[in-house]
Amino acid sequence: MKKIAWAFTISSILLVAGCKDYYDVTNDPITYGQTYFKPALKTYKAVYKPGETVKFTLEEELPGNATVAYTHLGEVIKEENMSGNSWTWKAPADDFQGYLVYVYRKDDAEKKPLYSIAVDVSSEWTKFPRYGFVSQYDLMSADAIARNVDNLSRFHINGVQFYDWMHDHQKPLAGSVANPAESWPDLIGRTNYKSTVAGYIQAMHDKGMKTMFYNLLFGALDNAASDGVGENWYLFKDQEHQEKDMHPLDPPFRSSIYLTNPANPDWQTYINKRHQEVYEVFDFDGFHIDQLGNRGTVYDYDGNSIDLAASYGSFIAATVVKFPDKYHVMNSVAQYGQEQSIGPSGVDFLYTEVWDPYNTFDQLTGIIHDNYRFSGYTRNSVLAAYMNYAKSDKAGFIHEPSVLLTNAVIFANGGAHLEVGEHYLANEYFPNNNLRMKGTLKDKLITYYDFMVGYQNLLRDGGEMVVPSVTATDVTLHNGTAVQGGVTVYGRKLANKDVFHFVNFIHATTMEWRDDYGVQAEPNLIQDMEVKIPVTRTVKRVWVASPDQNAGVAQNISVTQQGMEITVKLPQLKYWDMVVVEYE
Repeated sequence: MKKIAWAFTISSILLVAGCKDYYDVTNDPITYGQTYFKPALKTYKAVYKPGETVKFTLEEELPGNATVAYTHLGEVIKEENMSGNSWTWKAPADDFQGYLVYVYRKDDAEKKPLYSIAVDVSSEWTKFPRYGFVSQYDLMSADAIARNVDNLSRFHINGVQFYDWMHDHQKPLAGSVANPAESWPDLIGRTNYKSTVAGYIQAMHDKGMKTMFYNLLFGALDNAASDGVGENWYLFKDQEHQEKDMHPLDPPFRSSIYLTNPANPDWQTYINKRHQEVYEVFDFDGFHIDQLGNRGTVYDYDGNSIDLAASYGSFIAATVVKFPDKYHVMNSVAQYGQEQSIGPSGVDFLYTEVWDPYNTFDQLTGIIHDNYRFSGYTRNSVLAAYMNYAKSDKAGFIHEPSVLLTNAVIFANGGAHLEVGEHYLANEYFPNNNLRMKGTLKDKLITYYDFMVGYQNLLRDGGEMVVPSVTATDVTLHNGTAVQGGVTVYGRKLANKDVFHFVNFIHATTMEWRDDYGVQAEPNLIQDMEVKIPVTRTVKRVWVASPDQNAGVAQNISVTQQGMEITVKLPQLKYWDMVVVEYE
C-alpha cells in the first residue's frame, strides 16, 4: 500500500523495531498511564453466524438490579435481568444484521446505559467489511498474539490484512511446501516467524475473522531470475526494454522492487503457482492485492504501451478463476484503476488508499460514493486513510479530534477505515507505530466501531445516498457538503426510513481530513438544535443516536409534523448525530 512507498526515516525504523507488542506497554513509564484502556464489556468473537450463541463477559460484577437490553435499529427486541459478570444470548436467525446491546439499572427511569457493545450477525464478512491489519511477526508468544487479536475483536474487525508477512514478492513462501522455513527475512530485513504467522491465523479464525495475505500484483526483487521470473515479463520505461520500471529502495531494504506486467499470462500463471504454495502452508482466506499507483508511460518487453490501470482487470480475473474459494480485494492508490478495472472486477469489496488530490472531507466522501457506483451499487468500501501523516516520523500521540471527525464522515457515508492493528495506523509502512492512541481515544473509538456495527443496516446496507434539504433555526446547515463553520447533513433513503447524519464542522480548524500535524479543534457541544426536515408521508417516530453520547443507544425525540415537513430538536451534537425518520 504505497504512494511514496515506505517513506520514513531510519529513526522511525528503529522506533518500529523497538516495539514488539504495541498494546503491551506496561513497561513504558511515560506513556502507560495515557495509553492504557481495557474495555469492560466484551464478546468472544468479532462476528457471529445467524442463530449462534453470543457470550458476553464483563470485567466487573453487574449490579444486582441490572437489566440487559438487546436492540435492533433503535428498538428493544428483548430485555432480561442479569447478575454475575457473564451471560449468553442466542443471536436471531436473520442474516446480515447489526445489534446494539446495553446494560442499565432497572430502577433507572431513564435507562441510562452503564455499558454497551455491538453484535454483528453475518454469515459473510464482505457484506460489511471492517478491515484491520497486523505487520510484525517476530517470535511471539501465544499470549501476545491473543492480546492483539482480542483487541481487534473488540473493534469488531472481521478481516485482517497481513502486511509484509512474506519473504520475497515473487516467492512469498520461504522454503518449500514440503519444507517451509521456520523463519525468514522480510524486505527490510526483519525476521518473520512461521509460528507467529500461523498463530495469528488460528487465533483470528477462532474469533470469526478472515485473514488476507498481502503481496504486490507485479513485484519482483533483484534475485527473481533465480526463482524463474522471465526477463520478458517485466514492465519497462522505454520501448527497447533497457530500463525496467522499478520502485527504488535503499538499505536496510534488501532490494528495490522491479515491476512485472500484470497482464502477462506467463506472469499470472507463475505468481498464482507461488500463491498456491502459500495456501498449502498457511490457512489464509484470501489475497490482498497491492499496486503502486500511476507509473506514467510503461511498455512491455516488445515495446507495446501498456494501459496499466486497465491491465489490473486481467490479473484479478486470472486470480479469481484460479482461487474461486478465496477472497480478493485490491488496493486502488488514489483511485488509480478503480473505475476502469478494479470496481467492475470480481473483488469482494472496494479499497482505496487515499492520497493527493483527495485531501478534503468532500473528496473523501466522493471516493466512497464513487466506489459504490463503480461496483454497480453492490459493494462497500474500506479506506486506508492515514491520519496525522506528517507527524508519523516521530513518536507521539494520534490527535483525537482528527480521528473522530474523519471517522464520523467516513462512517456516516457508509465506509470503513483501515486504522486498527497491533497499533494505530498513521503511515503507509504499516510497521510504523510512532503515533499511539491515548486510552481516552481508544475508549471513544471502540464506541464508534460499536455504532458502525450496531447500525450497519442503516449505514451500509443499500438504500440511496441523497443530498437532503434540512434547515435549522440557529445553526448554519450545509446539505451534502462539508463547509467550515457549519453543520453538514448527509442523507440516505431506505424503504421505510430516511436517515440524516449531522456532522459538526462549526469550530473545525481545517477541512483537510488527514490533519497532518494534529491541529483539528474539538467541536463545542451544540444543545437543543431545532431542525426542519422534509418528509414524504406520515411519520411514525423519530429517533436519534450518536457514538458521542448515551453509549450509542437510540433515544426517541418528539416530532411535530405539518404537511410534508417535520420539526425536531436534537438534544446534543458533538461530532456526529444520526437522526432516523420512520414512516407509517
